[in-house]
Amino acid sequence: MCLWHDRCYFLANTGTDLAKAKLSMILRSKPDFRDILFAVNGSILPRILPQLAGIAAVTAIAVFAADEHPGIFAKISAIPFTLIGIALSVFMSFRNNACYARWWDGRKLWGELIIACRSLARQVSSLDERHQRFLLRGLCGFTAGLVVRLRGGDELAAIEPWFDTATIAGNPNPTNAALYELGKYSIALMHNGELSAIHYSVIEGQMTALSDVQGSCERIAQTPVPFAYSLLLHRTALVFCTTLPFALAGSLAWWTLLPVLLVAYTFFGLDALGHQLEDPFGSQPNALPLNALQRTVERELLSTLGYKDLPEPIQPKDNMLN
Repeated sequence: MCLWHDRCYFLANTGTDLAKAKLSMILRSKPDFRDILFAVNGSILPRILPQLAGIAAVTAIAVFAADEHPGIFAKISAIPFTLIGIALSVFMSFRNNACYARWWDGRKLWGELIIACRSLARQVSSLDERHQRFLLRGLCGFTAGLVVRLRGGDELAAIEPWFDTATIAGNPNPTNAALYELGKYSIALMHNGELSAIHYSVIEGQMTALSDVQGSCERIAQTPVPFAYSLLLHRTALVFCTTLPFALAGSLAWWTLLPVLLVAYTFFGLDALGHQLEDPFGSQPNALPLNALQRTVERELLSTLGYKDLPEPIQPKDNMLN
C-alpha cells in the first residue's frame, strides 16, 4: 500500500460517503435559559412533532365537546391519571436507563479500541518500517471495517484502502479476518526471529483486546431492547396522552392544552430519546460519532508511520458531529 491509497480514502471519507450517510451526534453544552425556551437543534422536539400535533387535535376536540355539552366529562376524574402517570414515568425511566447503559457501554468500548491501537503502535515501534506499515495500516483497516460492520455496510470496501482484501474475500466476518491476518503476520515475525516470544505475547494481548471490543460491539448491535417492552410503554403513553384531555377539558377549558402537551412532550420525548440511545452505532442524532472516532485512530497511526499529510479531524458543525 502507498500514500496514494491514503489520499483516496481520505477524500472518500470527507466527501461523498459521509454526506450520503448523514450520520451525526449532537454536541451541545448545558442548556441556558435561552436554549430552554428556543433551542430546536439538538432537541428531540422535531422527532415528536407529529405525535404532539395529534394530541393537540384530540385536546381541541375534547375542549370543543365540553363547551358544547357542559358536564359531558364530569364523571371522568383526573385522580386515576395521576397514579397511572407516576407508574408510567417510573417504567419509562427504567427503559431509558437501560438504553443509556447500552450507549455508554458502546462509548467505553470504542475508548478501549483507541487505547489498544495506541498501545500497539508503541509496541511495534522497534520493528522494521515495512512491518510497522503493515500492522498499523491493518489496524486502520480493522477500525474502518468495524464502523461499517456495525452499520450494516460493505466491510470489504471499507477495509480495501488499507489492507489487501484478497486474503479475506468471502469471509463472513471480514473485519475479524483482517485482525486474524495481523495475528498471523505477528506469528510469522516471531518465527523469523524479528519478534521475541515475550514481545509477541504483548502484541497478541492488544489484538485480543481489539477482538473483545468487536465482539462486545456486535453483542450490543445484534441484541436490541425487547420489542414487547418498548411497545408496551409506547402504547401506554399513547393511550394516556389521548385520554388525559377528556379528564381536564371540563374544568380547564382551553387551558387543557398546556398540561396535556407538556405531559405528551415529556413522555413521547423520553420514548424517542430511548429509541435513539438503544442503537448507539446507528444513524440517529444521538448515536455515537464512529466516523470521528475512526478518524482519530487513522490520524494517530499514520502520524506514527511518519505521514505528514494527515486527514483533518472531523469537527462539529452547528452542534452536530457528522
